[in-house]
Parts: sequence; structure tokens; C-alpha cells
Amino acid sequence: MIAIIDYDAGNIKSVEKALQALGEEAVITRDKKCIMEAGKVILPGVGAFGDAMEKLRSFGLTDVIKEVVKKGTPFLGICLGLQLLFERSEESEGVDGLGILPGEILHIPEKPGIKIPHIGWNSLSYPNPGRLFAGVRENSYVYFVHSYYLKSSEPSIITAETEYGTCIHASVEKDNIFACQFHPEKSSSVGLAILKNFVSLT
Repeated sequence: MIAIIDYDAGNIKSVEKALQALGEEAVITRDKKCIMEAGKVILPGVGAFGDAMEKLRSFGLTDVIKEVVKKGTPFLGICLGLQLLFERSEESEGVDGLGILPGEILHIPEKPGIKIPHIGWNSLSYPNPGRLFAGVRENSYVYFVHSYYLKSSEPSIITAETEYGTCIHASVEKDNIFACQFHPEKSSSVGLAILKNFVSLT
């Protein structure tokens, strides 16, 4: 069973539908016992970094997330869920992220021809091998919706990058922790292949 963490951050039902399309049992929950017992856990989300951290704290989910990660359960952050795994964000000065991974979230730089938020399809390059991308060819296109991007402090964990006004760290992997800035659940057959790789992890 896959637990999708519910903290009122939107975009959760589309993740559930994508998993169901793969034949997986998924439950949207904020119940600690359910999350801790799940075979896989996903933290999706769209919205503001500070608001999301406040909701995670108010629902008592910050410690649960850290516990489930420490336990070794495969864990996937999507979009805002990726950003929350890191230390801080320019979007919400003074707000600590979960700090599970080292790095910060920065605003996409203003440049001619660059529209913010970044909404649309971009291709991926693979600086390091990633289990999420097994069988997914390099330069495949995935769907992004974001105004802020990850700058990881640990180059070895970056498994996918894209260019949009700057080099965006689009996906990371460290031990049992995986995260994507893009939305695999909205990225057609490529996204479903990425999600299938995640749910197939042992």
C-alpha cells in the first residue's frame, strides 16, 4: 500500500489517480500509523513553502515524515513536496524546511523570454544515475509548474536537471529518498514510467 500524505496542499487526487492507473493501492491520509506501515510514501503538493510547513506542523506530520524516512521506507516528494525536504526557501524567509536533504529553494531568475511561473514541458538530462529514470531515455519531456527551484548542496544526489533561465535540479535521490520538481502524474507515459519505477522499488 502507498500512503499519499494529506496536508491540504492540493494536487493529491491526481497522484492517487496515476497510481491507480498503474494498478496500485493508494490511500490519502494524515494518520501516523497508516503512514508508518505503508510500503511506500509520497509527499505531493502545490502552494507556498511557508504555508505548507505550517500545515505539516499543525497536523503533526513533520516528525512522522522524518521517522518514515529514517525507517528506510521509499519516499517520494513531488513539486512542493521536493522543496519541503530541503533546508529553506526564498519564498518564505525565516521558515525552516524539513532539512532532510541539504540545499535551498531559490526564485527562478527574471530573464527576457522567461515567464514565471514556469508552466510547461521541459526535457531532462541525467548528471547522475537515478533509479526513477531506469528505462526512461535522457531528454524525455516532463511537465513543470513552479516559480521556485532547487539548488542542492550535494551534487551527487542530483539525478535530473533541466534548463529554464538557470540550471534547475529537477530530481534527486539519496538512499530511500526520491524527489521530483516536475509532476510525474501529469507527464503522460514518461511520468507513469517514473512512478512505476518508484512503486517497483524493493
